[in-house]
Amino acid sequence: MRSHYSARRISRTAIAVAMLAALGACSHKARPKSDLAAANVTTIGVNAYLWKAALETVSFAPLLQADSNGGVIVTDWYANPSDPKERVKLSVSILDRDLRADALQVNATRQVAQNGTWVDAPVQAATVQKLEDVILTRARALRRQAITG
Repeated sequence: MRSHYSARRISRTAIAVAMLAALGACSHKARPKSDLAAANVTTIGVNAYLWKAALETVSFAPLLQADSNGGVIVTDWYANPSDPKERVKLSVSILDRDLRADALQVNATRQVAQNGTWVDAPVQAATVQKLEDVILTRARALRRQAITG
């Protein structure tokens, strides 16, 4: 029984040493510079590049809410001065800490003035897609700037 116990103990010790050696090898590996400015840059609750890009993109409209920890930006109604009978309200949600296309969700609500009241109107899907593309393009540019210095 003693030989079974010692064989088991030696086996566990060998596995533990192998695991420690593997972990030690990982820590000595230098991270590439591009990784330092990787998508997972968060000094706030969400990806910093997406957050800054989203704020810049919707800055034309007054902000109602900007929660960097929850990743939510909500604008107030905005009417383009050239078309005051139409207004939009935007919400941007950053869903992940990584800089990825599926980490961003934009919703838009549109209203038009009819007989002195605001009535909901459809928003073209291409409009929302275009806003998402602008935010993602800007976020990627911010990341590139961080990498190149």
